[in-house]
Amino acid sequence: MKTFPQTFLWGGATAANQVEGAYLEDGKGLSTSDVQPQGIFGEVVERVTGDSGIKDIAIDFYHRYPQDIALFAEMGFNCLRVSIAWTRIFPNGDDAQPNEAGLAFYDKLFDEMARHNITPLVTLSHYEMPWALVKNYGGWGNRKVIDFFERYARTVFERYKGKVKLWLTFNEINMSLHAPLTGVVLPAGSSKGEIYQAIHHQLVASALAVKACHEIVPEGKIGNMLLGGLMYPLSCKPEDVFKTLQENRSWQFFGDVQCRGAYPGYMLRYFCDNGIALDITDADREALRTTVDFVSFSYYMTGCVTADDALNNQARGNILNMVPNPHLASSEWGWQIDPLGLRTLLNVLWDRYQKPLFIVENGLGAKDKVEADGSINDDYRISYLNDHLVQAREAIEDGVELMGFTSWGPIDLVSASKAELSKRYGFIYVDRHDDGTGTLARSKKKSFDWYKEVIATNGASLKA
Repeated sequence: MKTFPQTFLWGGATAANQVEGAYLEDGKGLSTSDVQPQGIFGEVVERVTGDSGIKDIAIDFYHRYPQDIALFAEMGFNCLRVSIAWTRIFPNGDDAQPNEAGLAFYDKLFDEMARHNITPLVTLSHYEMPWALVKNYGGWGNRKVIDFFERYARTVFERYKGKVKLWLTFNEINMSLHAPLTGVVLPAGSSKGEIYQAIHHQLVASALAVKACHEIVPEGKIGNMLLGGLMYPLSCKPEDVFKTLQENRSWQFFGDVQCRGAYPGYMLRYFCDNGIALDITDADREALRTTVDFVSFSYYMTGCVTADDALNNQARGNILNMVPNPHLASSEWGWQIDPLGLRTLLNVLWDRYQKPLFIVENGLGAKDKVEADGSINDDYRISYLNDHLVQAREAIEDGVELMGFTSWGPIDLVSASKAELSKRYGFIYVDRHDDGTGTLARSKKKSFDWYKEVIATNGASLKA
C-alpha cells in the first residue's frame, strides 16, 4: 500500500494579513496589505486609521488562535504554516527597536502550537511589508530595504530560535512579475529594469536571511517559496515548445538563483536582449552564494503557452494570464484543475534542484452552502484535494523527496486576490461574509473529517 513517509508533515497554511485582523493593535504599523483593502490587484488606498477593508478584522485569528489551533490539532495537524507580520515587529520598518507587544504575540502563538505538538513553518514576508518603507524609501526599489529586512529577519530568528526550526523567506517571490505592487511594491507602469532591480534586492535579502538563519538557528532549515506556475505548450509546434521553455524559465529563475547561488545564463541573455542593466555588486554576488535548504511552492493550476499571437489575444484564464488548456475543467473562479500537473511539477523541481520539496499551498476556493442543519457538504473540495494528494504520493514513488503538505486555507480566510470571504478554502467554516457581516463562529465542514482520516492513515485512505 502506498503511503507517505513517516516523517511527513501534514497541515495547513495561512498568512497573517489574511487571518489575523487586529491591523493596528498592540503597536502594529500599517502594511502594504492594509492599504490594499480590495486585494493584491486593487488600488492603494491612503489611510491612517479607520476600518475600510475586510482584512482589518479578517477572521480575527489574532484573538481566536487558541480555538483555531485546537481545531487544527483535532484534525491531526503536525505542521502549521503561518507568517509573521513584519509591521508587528518593526511598525515602520526602520524603527530603532522592535515592538515588544508584536514579538510577544508570536511567542504566545508558537507556544500554543507547541502545546498541541504542531510544528510551525514560518514565512518572513507573505505579500506585505511596512507601508512606511514604501513611503519613505520606495519599497524594494531601494537597496536600503535589504538591510531593514535582514535586521527584521535576525530579530525574529533570535527571538524564536528555540521555538521555530522551519522558515521561508518570501511568499511566491516570482509573483512580482505579475503583481509588482504586491511583490516588490513598485507602482503600475514601472519598467522591466526597475522591476528586476527590485527583484534583485529581494533575492539578495532572501539570501542574507538564509545566512542569518544558518548562523542563529543552526539546527533549523530555511527554504524559498515559489508560485508553481507550470506551463504546457498549447501544441507540439517547435515554436510553442520553445516559448513554453522560456515562460517556465521566467519563474524558475528565482529558484535557480536561490538554489544554485547565481543568475543563470538565460537570464543574463534576457537582460542583455532587453536593455536591462542591473546594479549587482560583488557583495551581492557573494551573498547569493548562500542557498536555501529546501524548495517550497504553491500549486493551484497549470496553463498553456503558444507562439500564435492570434490565440494569445483571446480571452485567457486566471490571474497569471495563461492560455486555457482545452483538456481541463475549471473552478468557479476560472482556475483550471490539473492534479497530474502537481506530479509533473514535483518531478521537474526535483530533477532541477535535487533539494527537498514542500507543497506549502494547494486547495480549492469555492462558494460553500450552509445547509438547514448547519452542515456543509464540500465534496468538491474533498475530490480536489484527494486527487492532488494521490499525485503527490505518486511523485514520492517517482523518487521525489517531499517533506510535507500544508493545504491553503485550512480555515476560511480572506482571499489575497480580491479580498473576498465568499471564496472559501477551509475545512473549517467561518461565519463572515464579503459585506463584513457574520458572527465569526467556526464550524466543521465535511472535509474536516475527511482530512482528519487522511492524516490519521498517513494518506492510506486516499482514493486513487
